[in-house]
Amino acid sequence: MTRNVIIIGSGPAGLTAAIYAARANLKPLCIEGQLMDGMIPGGQLMFTTEVENYPGFPEGVTGPDMMVKFRAQAERFGTEILTADVDRVDLSQRPYKAFVGDDVYEANAIIIATGASARWLGLESEEKLKNRGVSACATCDGSFFRDQDVCVVGGGDTALEEALYLTNMCRSVTVIHRRDELRASKIMQDRAFKNDKITFLWDSEVAEVLDVAKGEVTGVRVKNRKTGEEHVKECTGLFIAIGHIPSTKVFRDWLETDANGYLVTKPDSTRTNIEGVYACGDVQDHKFRQAVTAAGTGCMAAIEAERWLAENDLLQ
Repeated sequence: MTRNVIIIGSGPAGLTAAIYAARANLKPLCIEGQLMDGMIPGGQLMFTTEVENYPGFPEGVTGPDMMVKFRAQAERFGTEILTADVDRVDLSQRPYKAFVGDDVYEANAIIIATGASARWLGLESEEKLKNRGVSACATCDGSFFRDQDVCVVGGGDTALEEALYLTNMCRSVTVIHRRDELRASKIMQDRAFKNDKITFLWDSEVAEVLDVAKGEVTGVRVKNRKTGEEHVKECTGLFIAIGHIPSTKVFRDWLETDANGYLVTKPDSTRTNIEGVYACGDVQDHKFRQAVTAAGTGCMAAIEAERWLAENDLLQ
């Protein structure tokens, strides 16, 4: 059975694509992933306790609750959802193939919405305090730390962007960097160095996030990489900004990626380098990484796929 479209991934991008594709009568199959590393049903919002910046939820909504609503809306219009991981794909010719274990699913168009996951420090204390003061998104969670002291880990543009953003609401921001100089662009460094709210801890790394026993962040134990000395830096929020890992492993033999592994799409489009294959959400967006922008590109992908299928007389 050859389908019109298969959507791989089920975060805001994938499920928005499913809603639009289903309403266009494309009868999409959405392979949503499983609860394991890589593709996660519902995407990274499943780890977000409170979403306050998505339009239409004036009182806020939890990430999991939002994705339940996305999923129900996609199913309401006829999306078939399969809870499984795509092991590999064959994009050499149409119909394109997605392999799930011993099963093969075929479609004339593919929409990839597998997202990206934040790089973490790998500390047990960090894991236990995620969404309890530990975050990987200042834009998402910064407002919870108004007039408080926070720390940011990282030394690239992302870390300084997070730090500068946090200065709009936080009392102070301490950037913890493992080297004695930043990797960020000069313009970002200049802006950060000129901001009175930002201070730097050089040659340092977080050894432990405090305080797991209290169930909230009260500070971080920082180790100097050169001297080995440790001290506690008090803070109520810790933002990890050491990059993201796009979930593109199964597509890299077929699709163009940038230096960091993100899928490359055409300007003002979700089209990839293969006709009929589209990418949306965080798997191709390393700049914004917001639920609302992911949903927007999911809409774009579904519309582009439907138009391409119609133009090429491939609608089933």
